[in-house]
Amino acid sequence: MGTAPTFVVLAAGLARRYGGCKPLAPVGPSGEAVIDLLVSDAVSAGFGDVVLVVHPSTGPAIRYHVDRCWPRSVRVTYAEQAVPRGTVDAVLAARSAIGDHHSFAVANADDVYGEVAIGLLVRHFAEERTDHAMVAYRLRSTVVTDAPVTRGICTVDADGHLAALTERRHVARHGDGEHFTALDGTLPDKLAGDLLVSVNLWGFRPAIWSTFQVALEDAALGPEPGRDAHPIGSGGAVGPEVLLPEVVNSMVAAGEGAPVRVIPTDDPCLGVTHASDLPLVAAALDRRVATGARPARPWEGVA
Repeated sequence: MGTAPTFVVLAAGLARRYGGCKPLAPVGPSGEAVIDLLVSDAVSAGFGDVVLVVHPSTGPAIRYHVDRCWPRSVRVTYAEQAVPRGTVDAVLAARSAIGDHHSFAVANADDVYGEVAIGLLVRHFAEERTDHAMVAYRLRSTVVTDAPVTRGICTVDADGHLAALTERRHVARHGDGEHFTALDGTLPDKLAGDLLVSVNLWGFRPAIWSTFQVALEDAALGPEPGRDAHPIGSGGAVGPEVLLPEVVNSMVAAGEGAPVRVIPTDDPCLGVTHASDLPLVAAALDRRVATGARPARPWEGVA
């Protein structure tokens, strides 16, 4: 691994709602895939090695696409997550490729976060800090359709660190795009558009490995009399899927490990959930190209 931080892309999801391989969804101005825009933004922002965590069923298609479409100078390593045990397991699958002494970012393979937002993590890693980091977007900047979504609402303490991450489901926007409702039975059910939310863009120091490993082991053991179960499964129960936001939230709540610095951005995060999202995401990216907010094609300036 080089001296620049590593960029880990979680591309092993089966995307049942989408009905295909979401990382290869054509959303760019010339039909470029989501993963093309995501990784080219990361490389342009200053990340070094790239680790793609793939599933056996979709990994060959992703490898073929990368071999054909990406510059040879981009250093790519593949890690396999054969069983869908959640995002923490996916990150642990990349551990041998990252190494135990390197800082790294984690991102979804179906979101275009933008070079500016990804660059905030590069700058965080360049500082002499020991805390982890999460780039937080405004809620209004993460919703491109009227379909309900799930978002992690961030509570930030006076020092700018994450105090809590509360998952809200069935979040839907109203016509003005500034007001949202969450129909998940939790109050408040009205959410402001400027709330800071997590969309799984993280920066981790090497100390996080022990936290992830313990969470995965606890999930495998399940609850026992006299043991405290970590709320890392669906609905807060211990289960086979170990989810990264819930593990981080548990770590923060327990006051364990390094704190997580919250880095806000007003840039949009453009993600694909359903196939019907494609034209809306593509149109939003076209508008950003037209205003000069992003390059017309990926890999500009990359040899």
